[in-house]
Amino acid sequence: VHCKQELGIRIPRPLGHGPSRFIPEKETIQVGNEDAMMHTLFADSFATLGRLDNVTLVMVFHPQYLESFLKTQHYLLQMDGPLPLHYRHYIGIMAAARHQCSYLVNLHVNDFLHVGGDPKWLNGLENAPQKLQNLGELNKMLAHRPWLITKEHIEQLLKTEENSWSLAELIHAVVLLTHYHSLASFTFGCGISPEIDCEGGHTFRPPSVSNYCICDITNGYHGVDEIHSTESVCEVEALMEKMKQLQECRDEEEASQEEMATRFEREKRESMFVCSSEDEESAPTRDVSRHFEDTSYGYKDFSRHGMHVPTFRVQDYSWEDHGYSLVNRLYPDVGQLLDEKFHIAYNLTYNTMAMHKDVDTSMLRRAIWNYIHCMFGIRYDDYDYGEINQLLDRSFKVYIKTVVCTPEKTTKRMYDSFWRQFEHSEKVHVNLLLVEARMQAELLYALRAITRYMT
Repeated sequence: VHCKQELGIRIPRPLGHGPSRFIPEKETIQVGNEDAMMHTLFADSFATLGRLDNVTLVMVFHPQYLESFLKTQHYLLQMDGPLPLHYRHYIGIMAAARHQCSYLVNLHVNDFLHVGGDPKWLNGLENAPQKLQNLGELNKMLAHRPWLITKEHIEQLLKTEENSWSLAELIHAVVLLTHYHSLASFTFGCGISPEIDCEGGHTFRPPSVSNYCICDITNGYHGVDEIHSTESVCEVEALMEKMKQLQECRDEEEASQEEMATRFEREKRESMFVCSSEDEESAPTRDVSRHFEDTSYGYKDFSRHGMHVPTFRVQDYSWEDHGYSLVNRLYPDVGQLLDEKFHIAYNLTYNTMAMHKDVDTSMLRRAIWNYIHCMFGIRYDDYDYGEINQLLDRSFKVYIKTVVCTPEKTTKRMYDSFWRQFEHSEKVHVNLLLVEARMQAELLYALRAITRYMT
């Protein structure tokens, strides 16, 4: 047998260290060491996608959520639905390209071609059918400024003569767009590495020390752990103490309606100005997404000009009372699948905080969820927004805001600098909350506009 070298076959090696650039490989769940439930999920994922992708390998920290996520994604992409298969993947590309998420763009380019999509469409949105081009504006607004979506935008899509969308098709498209905007948040928020078969995921060079970035060597690739000592332990204790105090205050006094409204408006206004000190421009991408971006339209310019985000009151339009039934009516079963996924992410708990057991973390989970919705202008009347500043410190807010609004700017430093004493699985859990809260916020604005159009 000839050795492969003699045959001239170049064998690619993975370029990264495991599925995430933020989580040391030895701390992820290794294939082969998974339990029975995880094994089933890996098999399902492989059967559906034809690969075991890095998103799955990081999400499997939370098997119950992963199961719901895979079921939903499979339904959206592959089961009976209003849109043809190649449209579904193309819409995934459009959505992921809003955040220059080459990881997701590359996966869906392959899938798009695999189901018979026209390669010419990949040269940019102007090469796709007019019907898909018409979706471009809604894609941009959903990704960056969903509060601007009106029933007129919906009407334009449904009423154009020969390229019109049906209501069912539009719901399918909206769910896909919001799914991939928020999945781009997860991909950047957890530092997902490129797949081996995609650009940036492999090398043909022999293994050597040059494989490491020189800054990894000087900083000690896994060397962050030593700094964690006392300071961070105090951080966890302090957070638990605050939760206890807030619980006691809740039981004692209730703020007036006016005061509650003021606290919300203050938090919403402040959230506009939360930004990281390392707000450098991201490097231009070489992949397909460059053909889809209108980079002049993003979150940043909006917040810089101090424009106003109107308040969206949940008691006037909520997922539970309005959005869920609308989706289920026009795209059967999907409302149910999304509802399960929202509930699992929101209620997921192992009753631990870092090294502490038997902790009720519901107050903290609610603060994270409501802070994200607050950035989108969404208000829960019965929630005291004063709790957010008590529970989420500045570095955590910077991380949340970046991952939700401009995920392509997320850095390892941001990931490392919040909740330093917590487990990686807990930080991944935070990302599940960010994904689902973002997706629900975008959906609420789109579905409200559709409801207004229908009535």
